[in-house]
Amino acid sequence: MAQIPLGVKTHAQKVCSLYKRALRNLEAYYDRRHVYRYQAVLLRERFDKHAKETNMIKANEFLKEGEEELFLKQHPIPKYFATSPGGVAHERVVTPPDWVLDYWHPLEKAQYPEYFKKREQRKKEFVAMWEKEYGKPDEKDKHH
Repeated sequence: MAQIPLGVKTHAQKVCSLYKRALRNLEAYYDRRHVYRYQAVLLRERFDKHAKETNMIKANEFLKEGEEELFLKQHPIPKYFATSPGGVAHERVVTPPDWVLDYWHPLEKAQYPEYFKKREQRKKEFVAMWEKEYGKPDEKDKHH
């Protein structure tokens, strides 16, 4: 699914995003921690060298060059966290919807009497809140 931009990013946010993606790219290339840390320090030094740039035209050029360099040097098989989008366990655990509990057998519900008592009370409160905000449904709509 395509990501929809939800706002305008500032230059600083774009630079931070580029830095983080570059670090993740380094992580994919270097599996030895000390080698990765050395490369990360070199990367940070490159970013810090231009951190005080006040000319926004130059700053945008540096950002564009950085984006291009990251694109050209991206790892062919990037690392993903297991439960993140693209990871092997993304959306693997399905959380059942709340209405499933309505179909439990009464003997199953009897094992958790306090929980189901409070649940029924909250369902009634929700219906009352709904009717207060939106009004009661029409009788003619109930039978369809």
